[in-house]
Amino acid sequence: MSVLIKNGRIITAADDYIADIFIEGETISAIGKDLPIKADMTIDASGKLVFPGGIDPHVHLAMPFMGTFSSDTHETGTRAALHGGTTTVIDFVLQKQGHSLKEALADWNSRAKGTTVGDYSFHMAITDFNENTKAEIREMVENEGITSFKTFMAYKGALMIDDSQMIGLMQEVKKQGGMVTVHATNGDVIDYLVAKHKSEGKTAPLYHYLSQPEVTEAEASGRFADMADYTGVPGYIVHMTCEGALNAVRNATRRNQKVFVETCIQYLVLDASLYEQNFEGAKWVMSPPLREKKDQESLWAGINQGLIQVVATDHCPFMWEQKLMGKDDFSKIPNGHPAIENRMELLYSEGVDKGKITLNKYVEVACTNPAKIFGMFPRKGTIAIGSDADIVIFDPNETHTLSAKTHHMNVDYSGYEGWELTGKVKTVLLRGQMAIDDNKCLIDRGYGQFIKRSKVSGKI
Repeated sequence: MSVLIKNGRIITAADDYIADIFIEGETISAIGKDLPIKADMTIDASGKLVFPGGIDPHVHLAMPFMGTFSSDTHETGTRAALHGGTTTVIDFVLQKQGHSLKEALADWNSRAKGTTVGDYSFHMAITDFNENTKAEIREMVENEGITSFKTFMAYKGALMIDDSQMIGLMQEVKKQGGMVTVHATNGDVIDYLVAKHKSEGKTAPLYHYLSQPEVTEAEASGRFADMADYTGVPGYIVHMTCEGALNAVRNATRRNQKVFVETCIQYLVLDASLYEQNFEGAKWVMSPPLREKKDQESLWAGINQGLIQVVATDHCPFMWEQKLMGKDDFSKIPNGHPAIENRMELLYSEGVDKGKITLNKYVEVACTNPAKIFGMFPRKGTIAIGSDADIVIFDPNETHTLSAKTHHMNVDYSGYEGWELTGKVKTVLLRGQMAIDDNKCLIDRGYGQFIKRSKVSGKI
């Protein structure tokens, strides 16, 4: 199967030009002006933007949490991602305390293999670092192509590891050529504040936000950076939300340290005033919570300053009925937010169209940097000869409205209900196959491939 995309305005992290793209099989074979080539399928992209497929390195599909599971499966979640222009996701395998990494990987493979529509990879979340776990790190990197290891500085008794385990993990991961990523919030302080608010009869979603003040994230981000500096491991902070945490990374640059930073689309466009809507605020209960307007300004600035390299989603949706588990106790509201389908269009409309970031920066943070940081570049994340033909054809002028009535995520509400956006994904190719066209998915479950990733350098 060959495809010729003609006359599109091709945008990469570095380039902006009008040309044709010729695809043979799963990869890009030629790029040039007025290519004299015949193909099995020709797509006229005149007047459209042509991006590499988006990469969302932070999603939770069919994830067990608080006695339930996130509502998007690997099938529904990757299909929704494709509708929004994201062709590859990285999901999180969660080790159970007292169990091996191999067992955890088998559990996630049982749900993902043969069911995904889009391409995917895994991070390995370490919740019990001991000598047995340490011995498995090399196998994950060398044999499984899983080179990033997630840690939690919160959720004591379930996911959290202490600083001694963190140091041990960092030393082993550095030795094996991997990266340590972190949920950086101070779990002890948060647990204290949760208990305090509940003892005072304060049970509304607003107190989820008030139990995780900015200092809990700023302190943990700085502590993680210090430990990563001491061990020399490449470090990556997931879902950063606030000015204080970003300043901790700024401080790390003064000692010539590079800490990679990810924020999520919701932290750029939503704020904590949503928690004042009584229980309706449960729709936006996530950890860390939404922050203040001043934090949005800091995050956009951090993107343009090169301190924030990635915009992801932390997609972890729950049905409204699941959110109601916490109607009388905010600490029992499942934490998570649906955004896997909305990220690329929201970032374009709120970022590029409103003049906050350039087109090249858009591709950099949504596509290219995730591929570089997590060992998939140049196979993924760019439009180049030899790269996978993961391509998004995008109408920069089409307006549309986000709604739970029309989205493809398996969740019965939208965090962006009624938002009017400028810019619409029209066509998506995944490894040379037409995946999305005119709001229809044209590939079946099982088309998605697991992407083994290479060792990481800690540089981009």
